[in-house]
Amino acid sequence: MQKRPYGNTGEQISLVGMGGIVVADIPQEEANRIVAEAVDKGVNYFDVAPTYGNAQERLGPALEPYRKNVFLACKTAERDKVGSAKELETSLKLLRTDHVDLYQMHGLSSVEEVEKVFAPGGAMETFREAKQAGKARFLGFSAHSAEAAAEALSRFQFDSVLFPFNFVCWYHDFGPKTLQLAKTKGAARLALKAMAHTNWPEGGARKWGKCWYQPFDDWGNVELALRFALSQDITAAVPPGEPELFKMAVEVAGKFRPLSIEELDQLRQTAKTIKPIFPH
Repeated sequence: MQKRPYGNTGEQISLVGMGGIVVADIPQEEANRIVAEAVDKGVNYFDVAPTYGNAQERLGPALEPYRKNVFLACKTAERDKVGSAKELETSLKLLRTDHVDLYQMHGLSSVEEVEKVFAPGGAMETFREAKQAGKARFLGFSAHSAEAAAEALSRFQFDSVLFPFNFVCWYHDFGPKTLQLAKTKGAARLALKAMAHTNWPEGGARKWGKCWYQPFDDWGNVELALRFALSQDITAAVPPGEPELFKMAVEVAGKFRPLSIEELDQLRQTAKTIKPIFPH
C-alpha cells in the first residue's frame, strides 16, 4: 500500500489506517489475525481510543509483535490535566508500549471545549508534558466542528488534524475550509468518516453496530467515497470500525488512483441528494 508523508515529520504512513474499534468485542485470536493481515497488506497506521470499548485491550497484544514498525495513534476525551494524564498512563499499559506516536484530543466539538483544554489545569498540560517525557512523539486532535478545529489550530502548533473529509459533507461546505486552514498552519490532514453516507433512520435498525452513522457499504460507493478523501491533500484516512468495511477500504487503498473529473462531478451531483452527517 502506498504511504504518504505525515506532515514534515519524516514519518510515512499508509493511505488507510486501522481504527482500533475494528478489534473491539471480538476474541483476541481474531484480533491478532486482523492486525496481522492489515500489516501484511501494508497498513502501518493504527488509531485507537479509550472510548472504543475494549479496543485497547485487544489491540495491545495484537500489535505488540509489530510495534516498532507501525505508527500508533491514541486519544483522550478527558479535558482536564488529571483525567487525561491518568488516561494516557492506562492507554500505554493496555497498548503494551512506552509511548504513542500520536496523541490526540478526542472529538473536540465546541470552542468552549477547546478553551477548557487550554485553561490552567487543562489537558494541554498533559500533552506538553507527555511530549517532553517521550510518551507522545506528536500531538494532534480530532474534531467534528469546524469552529472547534479553527480555535484549536489558532492556539497551538499541532502536528495533525483528524477531521471528517467526506464527499457528502464536502459538497455541503463542511471540510474544505478546515483542510485549507490546517494546511496553512502546517498540520498534517487525516480523514475520518470518509465512507459516511448519512444518519441512520430515526428508530430504525442499524446494520453496522459499531457505526453511529450509516456508512456506504456497497463496493462502488465505498470505492468512490474513499478515493474522494484520498484525492484531497491529506495523508491518510481511517475507515469505519467494522471489520468487513475496513477490509474493503484496504482493498481500495491498495490500488488507489485519484478521481477523474467525471467521477468528481458524479459525486458532486450525488451529494446534493443526501443529508450529510455534519454539520448537525
